[in-house]
Amino acid sequence: MQSTSPHAAVFMYHRFGEGKYPSTNIRIDQFEEQLRFIEENEFKVVPLEAIIHALDNGTILPDKAIAITIDDAYQSVYDVAYPRLQSRGYPFTVFICPGDIDRGVKAYMDWPQIREMHDNGVTFANHSLNHDYLVRKKDGETALVWAERIRWDLEEAQKRLIEELDEAPPFFAYPYGEYNLELMAIVKELGFTAFGQHSGVVGPLADREALPRFPVAEAFADMSAFKVKALALPMPVVQQDPVDPQTVERRPGLTLILKPVDMELDQLRCFYNGQPVTVAWKEAGRKFTIQAPEDLPAGRSRYNCTAPSTENSRYYWFSHQWIRPAQP
Repeated sequence: MQSTSPHAAVFMYHRFGEGKYPSTNIRIDQFEEQLRFIEENEFKVVPLEAIIHALDNGTILPDKAIAITIDDAYQSVYDVAYPRLQSRGYPFTVFICPGDIDRGVKAYMDWPQIREMHDNGVTFANHSLNHDYLVRKKDGETALVWAERIRWDLEEAQKRLIEELDEAPPFFAYPYGEYNLELMAIVKELGFTAFGQHSGVVGPLADREALPRFPVAEAFADMSAFKVKALALPMPVVQQDPVDPQTVERRPGLTLILKPVDMELDQLRCFYNGQPVTVAWKEAGRKFTIQAPEDLPAGRSRYNCTAPSTENSRYYWFSHQWIRPAQP
């Protein structure tokens, strides 16, 4: 049986036409090609609010539903992305750090521009106050003091959004996509639905404190890959071990248990750093373990798994992020 709605592919952008920053930038011609593809192939661009409402209530989303999100509020969002999305009537969400806007950081939009976009239907949401590495404790900082600092940061950012825009949805995007179990618990306590930067499709089984998004940048903007991601389905992971991305292990194992759907399980493939990873089945068609064949670097890395549907040309997709500390 095929995975059914509600599900949606959520795309994440940063910069537009800023070639000096290729790791976070998409060229204007690439962006316009993606928008044409969305328009010509009858995808439905829906607000994040509609996706979360559907997950909460079990209601149906369009089969080819996608969402557009943008992190950090760079000036090119206003100059390049906003007019192109607005002219098509596409809703989108911008996750911003109010502290950067308050300080007048030159690279970012200002509050009048943000208010103009908001008044024209653009959603703005919480990306922390100052885009810090939230999972990192300061020297000598206890777990309790860290938690109090993070809680204040997220609440203050939400407060500033409401002060400037009169409203702010309970959505949060982790700076750098970094989170751990402790941060997820704070996010849940504060009532946020949170988004990472690990690939995948938002679906009913996804963790509301770590919803996936497909990052888009110059090196990952190939149209064939964009098409596969736009049509992707949520891999039905009912249990994973571990959940916590933060690890000190050099080659951490990841075990997933799947709900039966129409997947070609013999074609399930997992990857680390672009290289295939051996899939070790523990229970045929249900439970498997993967492990990187080499040491993970310090910082962020990911395991990705995909499998084709038996009923169509779409792929099920799952990604798990890892965060390893720098070695002493």
